[in-house]
Amino acid sequence: MNEHPAMNESPAMTGPLTGIVVVDMTRVLAGPFCTMLLADMGAEVIKIERPEGGDDSRAFGPFVHGESAYFMSINRGKKSATLNLKRPEGQELLLELVRKADVLVENFKPGVMDRLGLGYDALARVNPRLVYAASSGFGQTGPYSDRPAYDLIIQGMGGLMSITGPDADQPTKVGSSIADIFAGVFTAIGILAALYSREKTGRGQLVDVGMLDCMVAILENAVARHVATGQDPQPIGNRHPSIAPFATFTTADGSLNIACGNDDLWRKFCALADVPALTEDPRFATNPLRVQHSSELEIEMNKALARRTTADWLGLLQAKGIPCGPINSISQVLNDAHVLARKMLVEVVHPTAGSMKIPGVPIKFSETAAEVLGPAPTLGQHNADIWGTRLGRPPETVGHLKEQGVI
Repeated sequence: MNEHPAMNESPAMTGPLTGIVVVDMTRVLAGPFCTMLLADMGAEVIKIERPEGGDDSRAFGPFVHGESAYFMSINRGKKSATLNLKRPEGQELLLELVRKADVLVENFKPGVMDRLGLGYDALARVNPRLVYAASSGFGQTGPYSDRPAYDLIIQGMGGLMSITGPDADQPTKVGSSIADIFAGVFTAIGILAALYSREKTGRGQLVDVGMLDCMVAILENAVARHVATGQDPQPIGNRHPSIAPFATFTTADGSLNIACGNDDLWRKFCALADVPALTEDPRFATNPLRVQHSSELEIEMNKALARRTTADWLGLLQAKGIPCGPINSISQVLNDAHVLARKMLVEVVHPTAGSMKIPGVPIKFSETAAEVLGPAPTLGQHNADIWGTRLGRPPETVGHLKEQGVI
């Protein structure tokens, strides 16, 4: 059998987006997460920041030698150039940059860029091939479009909190900022599709992504259940609404997750756990019945699993092909052999913070590398390159722009 070539290992490979220039006017999380994905895939991402303070997230702790670990985690591989967009000279510099760019991404409230004279219509006149991506809380249209939004607000409005948590009395947000992150992912997908369309039409377009739309899009079986039954789904802890056993169970020294997605796996589990009576119990004979009696099933399984440690059960269940897994802490995840083998923890050297370990790139290509290209930039680190060399200005002009408060 022929082996696949090693992924992302050849120094001759370049990213699938090599040659694409992205003007990144985003801040905090949703937009920067999008442009981070593009940078990982080889795009040149030029992050435009306010001269005073830069991206808001530069002030978010914790800090390493004065640099925000939060900021560094989602702005890797980018270039930073400062620009005062309230100054006409700053707006003109942006227009010059856009003329040579492929993509512009912004996550201001709708209308902000238009008021600056830098909205999609204005930039499309300067560069008809530009893909302009606007990521906002509620999108560019609709009755909520002018509202501010944060991840917590969107998780609540989008229904996710209503189906997350131990019970209906304790609506719970997801541990990571999933509304922001999915908005970033969907914006990146939209940009890639628009770039592909441009190859056929020669024209760019506006990509409009709202965080609330993204939350509704990922509600998955919750929407299907409501449409089918007319009932509002309720949070049920770590259980699955349609499959059982599919939950977190307790062992002699901790807990683990077990997911028996069909009757064959259920019978294999019962045989392995030496609880044949459970297979004969009419409450647990089929998956729908097990779902109906999931509380009783959980009690019986916890009794059986209490006889061994988590590690023992993981070894036994995995050997029989029964889906299971530990509940790892973050430190355990970052030391997991498989995570490390897949290069999902990489080390970069930041000019101020020094050596930093950050998540790797989850997309592996056989022919075009996707990789972390370097650390996050310091504020304005690439001003001379962007406003000088790239736009054909001598170094002394860049110095004057800084003195005048333009950059």
